[in-house]
Amino acid sequence: MRFFSDNAAPACPEVLAALTAANVQDTAYDGDRWSAALDARFSELFGTDVAALWVPTGTAANCLALAALCPPHGGIVCHREAHIQMDEAGAPEFYTHGAKLLLAEGAGAKLTPDAVLAVIDAIRPDVHQVQPHAISITNATEYGLAYTPDEVAAIGALARARGLGLHMDGARFANAVAHVGCDPADVTWRAGVDALSFGCVKNGGMSAEALLFFRPDLAAATRIRRKRAGHLQSKGRYLAAQLLAMLDDSVWLRNARAANAGAAALARAAPHRLVHPVEANEMFVRLSAAEAAALRAQGFDFYDWGPGEARFVVAWDQDDAAVAPLADALAAL
Repeated sequence: MRFFSDNAAPACPEVLAALTAANVQDTAYDGDRWSAALDARFSELFGTDVAALWVPTGTAANCLALAALCPPHGGIVCHREAHIQMDEAGAPEFYTHGAKLLLAEGAGAKLTPDAVLAVIDAIRPDVHQVQPHAISITNATEYGLAYTPDEVAAIGALARARGLGLHMDGARFANAVAHVGCDPADVTWRAGVDALSFGCVKNGGMSAEALLFFRPDLAAATRIRRKRAGHLQSKGRYLAAQLLAMLDDSVWLRNARAANAGAAALARAAPHRLVHPVEANEMFVRLSAAEAAALRAQGFDFYDWGPGEARFVVAWDQDDAAVAPLADALAAL
């Protein structure tokens, strides 16, 4: 009974079927008909011109996006607990050839304009300090909080006013959109986002993520960086096919809604233990060491998240029957 990460979930049937359908001879790299369809399909979804590139990992998507938005001598404002700071082993600095992450505060790992200003207003506009060039936000955040369109728009307005690019790490973008119930455009390009890492692997994909540019002019150089970084796969049609399958019949939203519903059920079982509101498919709760041990003795797998806290993540394929035993166990503590 594994609730430690949605990365461990299986690929959904639609993705597996798409891989089988793509298992034919075609042009190599990104010249195949599946890859060629990505721009149009994502443009249709977001209602604007989108340049879409497949990549195999969320780290690659995030860091290629940041390299497009920030020069080696620049800085990127992010939350101090953002994935690009805590869990990517220096990849942002590697891909950008040295750009500095400028760390901001915010409850639930969510940035606000004031939090960004607290960082950038303290930087002298001279050659002795790293100047900001971009902002990166995570939606849903590291603690499962979803940004509303207005919240993103406020950061987007600040980015435009200060001449900064805006990137969204959307490893759980589908979960955030499913929670807020908005048009995906309203929380991205209409709110000022320049580049989006559109997560699929956590949401039923197998080995493909989408890097989307709402400023398509950024894509040309990124295609070269993708090759240079070793991510231009020779049989790219298998990645493109997965992404298209997630868009067909809104599988990406269906899966996210199912995962969110499971997390909401867990939250209802232990509301007094919640550390953060449950707005996506993650739940953070207070547990003593003895309580955590008791849950593990019953067969539940999850992450400890600092002293006295734990994280539970529900995947797209964990239905009511899969979630109910953990809900009962939490309620019985």
